[in-house]
Amino acid sequence: MHAKPSTDQSTELHAHRHGDAEHNHFFEHRSQAVLAWALALTLGFAGVEAAFGFWSNSLALISDAGHMVTDAAALGLALLAQIIAKRPPTAKNSFGFGRAEALAAFVNGLAMLMVVGWISFEAVQRLSQPEVVQGGAVMLVASIGLVINLVVAWVLSHDKESVNTKAALVHVMGDLLGSVAAIVSGAVIYFTGWMRIDPLLSIFVSLLILKSTLGVLMESYHFLMEGVPHKIDYLQVGQDLTTIDGVLSVHDLHVWEMSPGFPALIGHLEIRDLQTWPEILGKVKTMLLEKHGIDHITLQAETPPMVEDRETWVHSIAGKP
Repeated sequence: MHAKPSTDQSTELHAHRHGDAEHNHFFEHRSQAVLAWALALTLGFAGVEAAFGFWSNSLALISDAGHMVTDAAALGLALLAQIIAKRPPTAKNSFGFGRAEALAAFVNGLAMLMVVGWISFEAVQRLSQPEVVQGGAVMLVASIGLVINLVVAWVLSHDKESVNTKAALVHVMGDLLGSVAAIVSGAVIYFTGWMRIDPLLSIFVSLLILKSTLGVLMESYHFLMEGVPHKIDYLQVGQDLTTIDGVLSVHDLHVWEMSPGFPALIGHLEIRDLQTWPEILGKVKTMLLEKHGIDHITLQAETPPMVEDRETWVHSIAGKP
């Protein structure tokens, strides 16, 4: 009968030995308060704007509310990533929870595509059959929304360290255009009574939502599929490894992100003599960190006879001569 591992043993499985690089796989020293305040302001006013949009019958105002929801989603995901990703790895999730952000972003992106489709359909319907819109209410509420966006942008600008916060700031700056479009829509209707400006500008805002949504979908898909980080040249990494003195060849090389901003690398290096492996490994670590920003590496050293034996074994399994 086997005894169950103690809690200390289980914890030690996921701990890093002394001298290892710090691979916590989560964001440290990031201001959650900044994101929380920005999220509360954005999401709160998005609800108010949506309610007034339906009351005033303004599709442009509803579209702007939808755009603010995408901003709130970006803020919420950034905050969620900081909270969830700080959870340590477990026996069932040895890589931790850094992918929670990308998964939530992907689901949110799919939902926003449905919102864009609905707004576009309604806009086309209203172009052929314009509906009465309360221009004054639209102009007032959209103006308040513009102020809210400026406040949120100011709050986010105070967190200069977080990559997530910077990305959310880009979303908010784009939302300023949505607020301006809604203000223009309300003003035109209030002063001229031309109702078709509302669906026209709602289509413009829908395109803004679509652009940011497609960006989120592509980025989260790339991360979930363990794609090579955009800032890293995979082929160049392989070439640089072969330039290390003592390395004959590189194979089974993989580069991906453990969590956003934390690239990792695994691979096999063919070397002449295993006795020189510690020295080669030190040079490889230095090169990968300084030139490519990769400090989480797992490499297996092999000599030419070992590679030949492995290839022979693989061919025999595959039934090849």
